[in-house]
Amino acid sequence: MYRYILKRLLFLIPTVLGVTLIIFAVMNITPGNPGRMILGANANAAEVEAVNQELGFYDPVLVRWARYLKNVFTQGDFGQSYSKLDVFDELWPRFMITLRLAVLVLVLSVSIGVPLGILSAVKQNSLMDTIPTMIAFFLAAVPSFVVGIVLMYVFALKLNWFPSFGLKSVKHYVLPVIAATICELSAYLRFTKSSMLESIRQDYVRTARAKGVAERTVIWKHALKNALLPVVTSIGMRFGCLLAGMVTTEKLFSIPGVGSLIVDSISLKDEPMIIGCAIMVSVCFTLLMIGVDLIYAFIDPRIRAKYRKRR
Repeated sequence: MYRYILKRLLFLIPTVLGVTLIIFAVMNITPGNPGRMILGANANAAEVEAVNQELGFYDPVLVRWARYLKNVFTQGDFGQSYSKLDVFDELWPRFMITLRLAVLVLVLSVSIGVPLGILSAVKQNSLMDTIPTMIAFFLAAVPSFVVGIVLMYVFALKLNWFPSFGLKSVKHYVLPVIAATICELSAYLRFTKSSMLESIRQDYVRTARAKGVAERTVIWKHALKNALLPVVTSIGMRFGCLLAGMVTTEKLFSIPGVGSLIVDSISLKDEPMIIGCAIMVSVCFTLLMIGVDLIYAFIDPRIRAKYRKRR
């Protein structure tokens, strides 16, 4: 198992290399002038040209890519943004804000959505299945920004219970977390229900019931363990997407997270900041997938035995 984890960690290297090369290639073919962005519209052409030369803007893509990787891996230097801010110093606090939001959303959505999905599958075609399923489909059809606007209008503007922007206190987290959680838990409910129904209909479940095994044991010991594998995959991937930035939520509630930083950097074609964000996201996503594989091994003994060191 340790050998497998080491291999997956080494996989981070080609992942980061590929992500940065793609970003450099895309940025190279899109229009933009970093010298003009740095100096402003009133700077003369000679000054703009000098800044572009200093940044190596006219160098070939592979040359700039290799120079950037050299600075990252030898000095830990992610460069400066076009607004003269250190990329890592600007990115890390924003990432921690997004991480706190993502963890809160994940905990709430999983703790509500997954049990409701299991209940809907076990009580299929009953009232306990119909009501959660209808609510889940309704929430899935409503865009997250609409949910956020409704929450802001009711609880911030009309009732004045919670603030509508920023993250200065615990109360500031309530509305953005609820807005993001509502959209997430509907996905977990639907996915868990479908996975659980598929597991319940398998032959080994029917065999267990035919042998007289208690229904509680059949559901929780036999069906649930196998149904959780795709659910864990979904949780890992959706959590990775949350870490990439809850763009709609962050923009709507004026939260200085990774999502808003990525959108602002793309609109300004701030290449160093975009690449720094891409590296952060790709590393986090790869580490999450490693964690998902470890959870697989914990849930399913067949997977654990596959990677166990052979004697």
